[in-house]
Amino acid sequence: MSQDAPAGAARLTLAAPAGRWVLVATVLGSALAGIDATVVNVALPRMGRDLGAGFSGLQWTVNAYTLTLAALILLAGALGDRFGRRRVFLIGVVWFAAASMLCALAPSIGVLVAVRALQGAGAALLTPGSLSLISSSFVQDDRAKAIGVWSGFSGVAAALAPFVGGYLVAGPGWRWIFLINVPLAAAVVVIARRHVPESRDPDADTRLDVQGAVLVAVGLGALTYALTGAAGGWSVGVQVLGAAGLVALAGFWLTERRSRHPMLPPRLFADRQFTAANLVTFTVYAALGGVFFLLVVNLQVVAGFSPLLAGAALLPVTALMLLLSARSGAVATKIGPRLQMSAGPLVAAAGVLLMLRLGLHSAYLTQVLPAVTLLGLGLAVMVAPLTATVLAAAADRDAGVASGVNNAVARTGGLLAIAVLPALASISGADYQNPASFHEGFRVAMAICAGLLIVGGATAALTIRNPRADATPPTPAPRERYSCAVDGPPIHETSGPAVTADEA
Repeated sequence: MSQDAPAGAARLTLAAPAGRWVLVATVLGSALAGIDATVVNVALPRMGRDLGAGFSGLQWTVNAYTLTLAALILLAGALGDRFGRRRVFLIGVVWFAAASMLCALAPSIGVLVAVRALQGAGAALLTPGSLSLISSSFVQDDRAKAIGVWSGFSGVAAALAPFVGGYLVAGPGWRWIFLINVPLAAAVVVIARRHVPESRDPDADTRLDVQGAVLVAVGLGALTYALTGAAGGWSVGVQVLGAAGLVALAGFWLTERRSRHPMLPPRLFADRQFTAANLVTFTVYAALGGVFFLLVVNLQVVAGFSPLLAGAALLPVTALMLLLSARSGAVATKIGPRLQMSAGPLVAAAGVLLMLRLGLHSAYLTQVLPAVTLLGLGLAVMVAPLTATVLAAAADRDAGVASGVNNAVARTGGLLAIAVLPALASISGADYQNPASFHEGFRVAMAICAGLLIVGGATAALTIRNPRADATPPTPAPRERYSCAVDGPPIHETSGPAVTADEA
């Protein structure tokens, strides 16, 4: 078993077997949480039919996971800095595996939703630890390269997930998408205990913002429940829950302003560029949350695709981001981020509008592929400059928490979109088993998502500033820092030393 290493004592290299083992552990660990979102979306129609669930049950199957992940991810990063990054990472892996087993055994949609919330909490514990372990374990000269390897393999895992998920759903059944997590988690635990050094931040605040974490979880949970329930009408109970959620979120913001150790430092939002970038993030990722949730279901229910082909339909998005994100970041370095952050969402909106052509027996090559290709191009143009802008707007000491905030904002946007879009599109009950009903609702939802993307592009055009000609332009993160998951922005180090362009 590896010995504890104090912060700043990173000593591993990529050439050493121990360093390669660290990469294996972190890639597998992050893949557990990253792949889950894609695979679950593919399985939703089968889950719903097997468990007799209405459409709100499908919404909560996705949102219960996203809710706890978004609410706890910032607190989890602080826990790792204080109690040990490897320890918290391993707790998250074991927690995630145990919750996955419970998901596989769930006898009803209510139980599945509850254990999906537990699974999201485990993902929140392990997600920040993946990159922070790399940052704290490798020597400075190899750190950026190690992150590059991590990012590359994470992209490969994201690309393979739809195929594996589709095969499992169509073959042995949807419960196996959760069972497969257990042996992967066991391998991570064995490797991490033997080869990953422990590290802490000796300067980490010993006080944790538990009150803030509780308030944001309660606020997001109540608001999401109200928006989901609005599909059946704005009853008194729905209105009370919505109001309670807004009050809790207002209390969260007041708590963060007054706290000496907030998990969401208000000072970050004093920078207009940081605030503007997060407004763009929220709007764009709300649209993407709706697209990725509904498209895979539509392809199976309306177009008649198999789970395997429906899951693989989004592969061009991942491929284009893997190929073009680094080049997009390089262009943004020269011209500034404003043009790409404005144009990218508009290109993505064009792809979403093409999805309005999808219907019964749609052909992949002529109808689906052009739409997802434009969507992928738009994201490839936008994501790298967006991430670079968020990091450039924060002080060096806040780089980790700024990236974590941006990731939480993206997930919150998707969470609320999945809650409210079906109500706006009149999708409810068993509509997901009725091709005609779901098709009409899908068209309305895609029009709304395209509108959100256009709003995101317009927001960027009006609020994002390019660096002055006499100032040093913000340096976007090198290629190694981009993760190509499509359900959230690239996740960067949440703790440990930041990787600079010089280190790359």
